[in-house]
Parts: sequence; C-alpha cells; structure tokens
Amino acid sequence: MSLPAEVITGENAPEAVEEASLVGDSLRAFRKNRMAMAGLAFVLLLVLLTIFAPWISPHDPYRVALNEQLLPASTTYWLGTDNFGRDVLTRILYGARISLIVGIVPSLISLMIGTVLGILSGYFGNRTDFIVMRLADMMIAFPSLLLAMVVMYTMGANLLNIFLALALVGWAGVARVVRAQTLALKQKEFIEAARAGGTGRATIMFRHIFPNVIPTLIVLFSLSIPEAIMWESSLSFLGVGVQPPEASWGLLVAKGKEYLFQAPLVAISPGVAILLTVLAFNFIGDGLRDALDPSMKD
Repeated sequence: MSLPAEVITGENAPEAVEEASLVGDSLRAFRKNRMAMAGLAFVLLLVLLTIFAPWISPHDPYRVALNEQLLPASTTYWLGTDNFGRDVLTRILYGARISLIVGIVPSLISLMIGTVLGILSGYFGNRTDFIVMRLADMMIAFPSLLLAMVVMYTMGANLLNIFLALALVGWAGVARVVRAQTLALKQKEFIEAARAGGTGRATIMFRHIFPNVIPTLIVLFSLSIPEAIMWESSLSFLGVGVQPPEASWGLLVAKGKEYLFQAPLVAISPGVAILLTVLAFNFIGDGLRDALDPSMKD
C-alpha cells in the first residue's frame, strides 16, 4: 500500500514515497494475476490442513489394521486405505508437513549460501570470483539427483541430511544469478558514490547491493520450493529419503505403486498432491516475477 506523502517528512521523503509506491504497485500487479492468487490460496489451504490435520482427520496415520487393507474410497476412508489399513487421506495430510518443511528449509539454506557467495564473487571478482564460480560450475555439472543420493547414502536417510543434501545441490544456481546482478549493480552511480565517500566494502555489499537483489531472491525462493519438493519426493521414491513409518508424498507413491491396479488411489492420490502443490508454487513464482520485474509491467 502506498503511504500518503504528507506523513513522510525529512530528506528521504521522495525516496520513501517512491519505494512505498513500488511496493504497492507490485502488490496490485500480483493480485491481478489470477493464477498466482489461485496458487497462493491453494498453498494457504494446504498449510492450514497440515496444521489442523489431527483435528480434521479422525484417523491415526500410524495405526495398522490388517483387516482393513486396501479398502476402496468410502465415507469412512475418503481415499481408501493402504496395504497396512491406514487411511490414505490422513497419510497425505501428514505427509504434506514433511514435504512443505523439506521444500522451505533447504530453499532458505541454499538461498542464504548462494546470496552470500554470489555477492562476494561479483563484488570482489578476480580470485574470489574464480573460486566461487568454479565450485558453482562443479555443482551444476554434477547430476543433482545423483549428488543428493550420494549424500543420503553416505550420511544416512533422515530429515536433517535431506536438508543438507538439497541445500548442497541448490546454492549454485542462486550464486550465479546473484553474482550477475552484483556485477551490474556495482557499476551504478550510487555504488560509486558510496565507495568514493569512504563506505566500507561490507556496508556496500550488504546495505546497498543486497537490498537491490531481494526481489530476485523472492522469486528464486518461491520457485525453489517446488523443486525441493520434487527432489525430496524423488529421493523418498528411490528409498533414500524419508523412511517408514513416516509419511512422505514420494514414499507414499513408492509404496502405493505396487497396488496401482488393485487400489489405484493409494499411489495416485499423493501423486496428485505433489502435482497440485508444485503447480501452485510455480504459479506464485510466475506471479511474483511478473509483479517485481519492471520489464514485465506496462
């Protein structure tokens, strides 16, 4: 929302008004994007469902009832039961917790690592740039899924190692984007003026350059979440991710594929959940890109 000009006083009033106006324009542009708003509504609904899952579903996600194996959809079990007699819908709701956490936490870690290294690489150049970019090239050249599998096999299949594995394969792309923006920004007049005025390097990098790459980081973050969800689902599907009896969408698909023709909802339901969630985050990312990128505005 734009701030009224009369409530902003002092030397920085024009800049404050302009910044508030840009934020307001971006929010309005995002709200006009129907697909982005639909994606945001779906993600918010999913978050609420995962938070209140114990109250929404009357079933225990870990309860084994062998006399209720592979039951079809009914009023008692909306999506049927799996091979251990557990409610599929409840398992999906609890699996969403892991999928969302795995999507957000590694994305934040890789974003922080990539941002710091990208700014350092772009600002200092020379040897620093060479070392950081060669490391990034190595990470990008190595198959991401294979690298994550090596990490999981070496360190063990648990949630913390999933965070580390996904952060390890995700920081390089962020670093390259941030470096490119830093190279362009450090040639701007306001950076030259700050440097001529005796401003320290750390201040220039993290108080002048960093705020200008935040819009790009927001878009990268929103697009890296569905990618992390897909990586986690792939690792769990291959047996090196989340381990039973925990519920993970990739693990649910892996275990349910054995009963695809006998009880198709066991495998199809978590697959649809992955599809819809990834699409929702991609719609949000596209909406943020269009709203924050000046070249996309009329």
